[in-house]
Amino acid sequence: METFDADWLALREPVDHRSRAEPLLTLLGDAWRARGWSRVLDLGSGAGSNLRFLTPHLHAGQQWLLVDHDLDHVRALRSATVPASAQSVTVMRGDLAHEGLAAVARVDLVTASALLDLVSEGWLNRLVDACADARCGAYFALSYDGEIRWSGGESGDREQPDLDDAMVREAVNGHQKGDKDLGAALGPGAGTVAERLFRTAGYQTWQGPSPWQLSGADALLVGRLIDGWEAAAVEVAPSEVPRIRAWAARRRETVARGRFTLKVGHGDLLALPPERQ
Repeated sequence: METFDADWLALREPVDHRSRAEPLLTLLGDAWRARGWSRVLDLGSGAGSNLRFLTPHLHAGQQWLLVDHDLDHVRALRSATVPASAQSVTVMRGDLAHEGLAAVARVDLVTASALLDLVSEGWLNRLVDACADARCGAYFALSYDGEIRWSGGESGDREQPDLDDAMVREAVNGHQKGDKDLGAALGPGAGTVAERLFRTAGYQTWQGPSPWQLSGADALLVGRLIDGWEAAAVEVAPSEVPRIRAWAARRRETVARGRFTLKVGHGDLLALPPERQ
């Protein structure tokens, strides 16, 4: 599975936290209390951002199981402070295709952040089947949906549209569908596929937008995005390398000027099983 470095995860954490779809969090909190849930599985936990965000939104007494394949992340998670609302936090080093799926059987809620667009439909099918067998809920946040849109800043100045924005976006979205070690990734269509699979399994589902709304205050994060988009586009469209490099240089100038907004589309999904009769 693709690994993300600690610096990148630290940069994106505050943006992730401010971008969640609030109505879904209310529904999740209500279901958590009404159903008497306590056990949570967080898949691909990284540096623990999802744990830190969700604990205040759930009733006290939470028992968390965090699964990640990266040894550095696992070590950091094991030494981190346990959030006040969590009764216990257990960290497991494991693969999402094996240990991650196997752990679903012993929890009430499966959650992940920025994961679904990286997985294959085959893996997601297996996850939905495991959730249905365990009759557990699922909450997946911040799945990339394919939207990258630049515009002017709050000052009223209009950032000139770049004719190559669309070309780079299409290349990036194509790259998102590459194999991330779990088969061909779902990429921007992940949220739609996941909702369909959960509904087919008898779940009630809700989706909500959770876009990153970025500006000059997020310059370091946007700079990392440009670097990543440039590399992905070059890999997908090697014949367009001069155009891609020139686009990246122009967009770095945009960030240096500071008068811009950038929307990167994401979506959240909540899926709840039928209540027991």
